[in-house]
Parts: sequence; structure tokens; C-alpha cells
Amino acid sequence: MVKLNTHYTKLAGNYLFPEISKRARTRTSTSSLIDLGIGDVTRPLPPAIVQALSQASLEMGNASTFKGYGPSAGYDFLRDAIAKHDYENLIHPEEIFVSDGAKCDIANIQEIFCSSNRVAVPDPTYPVYLDTTVMAGRTRLQLKNGRYGGVVYLACTEENNFCPQPPRESCDLVYLCSPNNPTGSAMDRELLKRWVEYAKQTKAVLLFDGAYEAYIRSPGIPKSIYEIEGAKEVAIEVRSYSKTAGFTGLRLSYTVIPKSLKIFDCGREHSLHALWQRRHDTKFGGAPYPIQKAAEAIYSSPGKEQIKAMIDGYSQNAKFLREGLNQLGLTVYGGLDAPYIWCKAPSALSSWEFFDLLLNKAGIVSVPGSGFGLLGEGFVRFSAFADQSKLTEALTRLRAHL
Repeated sequence: MVKLNTHYTKLAGNYLFPEISKRARTRTSTSSLIDLGIGDVTRPLPPAIVQALSQASLEMGNASTFKGYGPSAGYDFLRDAIAKHDYENLIHPEEIFVSDGAKCDIANIQEIFCSSNRVAVPDPTYPVYLDTTVMAGRTRLQLKNGRYGGVVYLACTEENNFCPQPPRESCDLVYLCSPNNPTGSAMDRELLKRWVEYAKQTKAVLLFDGAYEAYIRSPGIPKSIYEIEGAKEVAIEVRSYSKTAGFTGLRLSYTVIPKSLKIFDCGREHSLHALWQRRHDTKFGGAPYPIQKAAEAIYSSPGKEQIKAMIDGYSQNAKFLREGLNQLGLTVYGGLDAPYIWCKAPSALSSWEFFDLLLNKAGIVSVPGSGFGLLGEGFVRFSAFADQSKLTEALTRLRAHL
């Protein structure tokens, strides 16, 4: 008799975003829907990327330039470009693993680590961090408050500017996200130094999600954890082209695992880089050649200009939405270094009550903060990827219904 991995039965209901889509389909508002919920981009791919994607696709139709299986870790032309332009050669190209989405690597990296490792996640947090921890069997049963036993929750609150602080107890795997999804906050250099020191003292590994680094505008905020001395011995970094280059429909990301990063087994050291390479070779056939060529075009002169214009536009949207919500008397955070606004619900409404009010009265889709964790209760997240005309209309509707 085939048996179930019972850890899946511990998962809390449905994944957050399908539940939001379900409620949106059954809304009572007659207004046209303005989607400020799931953070999907809305602008088309920049011309330099389209041209590279088209050219590479044509190459696949020519016998002399056709590409079959590529290297599992990515083609050298892209890995070299990443090392040069994203890290100024601080990272070696061989330490970069190209993949088909940050979510996949964030989840898959866990299988290299022992199931008894203790995991720490921010609260509120991107749901994938916690759900994949549950799936991997690193938690106990869910408690009445919705949290899971066996997990260390790192409080992200108004009091600490939604930036997780190193805990007093030891953890083995620590998820960090900066700029943060969902709160839009970013960790400064001093806090990241404390996290690197914590990881060194406890022999922990930091799983650093830098998917939104291109949106950082505040001075003194590191774009990579490797800007911190010693981070290459304790940290993995994951980045995505989804929000930085509009690749949500193409799917491409990369993970950096320095060769100096070690993990332990009965006191013996092992190279995490070598283990991930082995895992990649076994389970991943490599990202498609045309998409990798499209990513390479991001680093060309026209590509850089076009990507900057796109990100600047989304950042201006975030600032516009943040200021508009402030003018309506709402308490908001984020929107300065990330495309997300973390908005406090008015009149002591719960997250889902505020979500339903926005949906059914104003025809606006948001994301209830409680879906990101216990400490997300009382907030909703807005994304700023919609056209500014949509944001203007959303603010007009909010003014009428709040």
C-alpha cells in the first residue's frame, strides 16, 4: 500500500493566492476589478530582451546554431554576466546556479539539509518559506494560533521597522528577505552584520532572498548580503528576474552558493556548493537557452537603460500609492525600497475583513496580511505593478468607501 508523506496534511488549508482568486471571482462589487494583490508585473518585456529572445529562438531552428541540453548550472555567457554586473566579480561565475524560478530554489535547497535542522522564518513571511519547511518535516503540528511547533518565528513589527532581529536561541537555517515581501522593509548594513555574526557563532546558514534588490532606493541599504564581510562563509543568496526584468512569464532566477560555505555531518565539513551542484546535475536539466540569452541582454547597455526605466516606473507607482494612502489617513509602510505597500487596516478591522471591504465595496484586490503569518494580522499588502491610472482609480474608490 502506497503511503502519504503525512507532513503535507499539516499544511494550513489552501495556498494563500488561490484563495484570494476564489474570493475575487465571487465578489459582490459591480465595479471593474483593480488587482493590487498578487505581485505580477504588467509592463511588456523591454525591446532588448525581446530581440535577444527572438534571435535565440531563431537559432534553435537552424542546424548550425541549434542547442540541445545545456549545462545544468547555466551557460557561461550568463553566469559570467551575472558575476560581472550584479556582483562586480565579488562572486565567481562557478558559484552561480541559473534556475527556472526563485521559488523553486527556495524550496528545493531544503532537501540538502538534515530534517532535524531548526528553521527560523520572519513573521510575517513569504508563505513558501514556511510551507516548504512543513513539507520537509521540520515542524510539529500546527498550534491554535496558526503557528507551527518547532519553528522559530522572527517578529517583524512596527516597533522594529519590520526587520527581523537575531534570536537568542540557536537556529540552523534562517530565511531572510530584504527588501521584504510582504512588508516592503529593507535591512540596513548594521543589522545584516549582526545576522552574519549570529550565523558564524551558531554555525547556521542564512537563506537570503534578494528578489527585490533592484528596487532599493534608500542610501546605506545593501543590495547583496555578500557586501557584508564574512557572509560568503554563511549565506546563500537567491535572486529572480521576475520583478527586475518582467520575467514572470519566462521564469528565470539564480542562486549563489559560495565555495567557502560549509555544512556539517558528525563534525565533518562538506561543501554545500558541491552538494548543490550534484543535486542540480541529477534533478535539473538546465533553463532554456533562449530565456538565458534574454537574461544576458539585461546586462547590455540598451538592456540596462530599459530595465532601469521599467523599475523606476514601478518604484514611482509605489511612491504614488504610498502617498495617496497616507493622504486618506491610512497608516502605511514600505513602498520606498520595494514595490509593496504594507497597509494597516482601519477601525480595528481584521486582515480578511479589510480585504473583503476593499473587494466588495471598491472592487480592489489586496492580500490579507494574516496570510503571511500571525503578526501580519491587521494589515493588507498592496502591490504597485498596476498602471498609474489604475492606482489613481483605486485611490478614488477608497476615498468613497473608507
